[in-house]
Amino acid sequence: MGADIKTLRTRIKSVDSTLHLTKAMGLVASSKMRRANEGMNKGRQYAEAVQQAVSLLTACAECQRSPYMQVREEGRTRLIVIAGDRGLAGGYNANVFRLVRDLPPAAVLPIGKRACERYGGLPNSSEDFSYAEARGMADALCADFAAGEFDRLGIVSTRYVSIMVQEAQVQWVLPLSPTENTDDVGVVFEPNETQLLEAAVPEYVAGLLMAAVRESFASEVAARRTAMDSAGKNAQQMIDDLQLQYNRARQGAITQEITEIVAGSGN
Repeated sequence: MGADIKTLRTRIKSVDSTLHLTKAMGLVASSKMRRANEGMNKGRQYAEAVQQAVSLLTACAECQRSPYMQVREEGRTRLIVIAGDRGLAGGYNANVFRLVRDLPPAAVLPIGKRACERYGGLPNSSEDFSYAEARGMADALCADFAAGEFDRLGIVSTRYVSIMVQEAQVQWVLPLSPTENTDDVGVVFEPNETQLLEAAVPEYVAGLLMAAVRESFASEVAARRTAMDSAGKNAQQMIDDLQLQYNRARQGAITQEITEIVAGSGN
């Protein structure tokens, strides 16, 4: 009986330490949520603006000859895969990796420490990913695509639905799709549509990339907060159950000692 009490006491201390850890990580995630959501909203607005500009250009017949609008059949794909810097965020990282696994084979460009660990490459941070890094990656990818080094570019990221729901998704970026646009036929482009498209595409890719990184980070923070809240509730329930077992074991030990004392005094 004494051994059981000691074991229960050790388990209670162990689970209590886990509870303190989950509470601390939940508080850190909560403190980051406002900044992450602000970054996500700004990224969405910027991505929408550059998409509108590129849509005007891809609706022009002159732009159909651009290398950025040429559909090739070889199927050489590059994927930018955005994951988190840390774990303990529920299925956030696993869902991204599962989606990549289900896609056709591709050359992967990872963003986020967990993605770098899985796919190789120089370590980088999804939380601290900067626009300069996004623009540098976009310039290199656009140059390679225009030169025919690969045939399709996609971004695998996580879409923020709500604090409880985040969904892994793939967004195909290149080649550009022609747009049917009849509302802005009076727009005049200077110096011409083709040159503007050539200059706008790297900015377009960088804008979509930054928006995806910011939204993925907001999703990671939300997923971690939800996971830590759930883990904290489970740990507290486990402590309550162990405490009940401990109290019963301790009461049984005391009862046994009293019984032995009474029996011994009667001899």
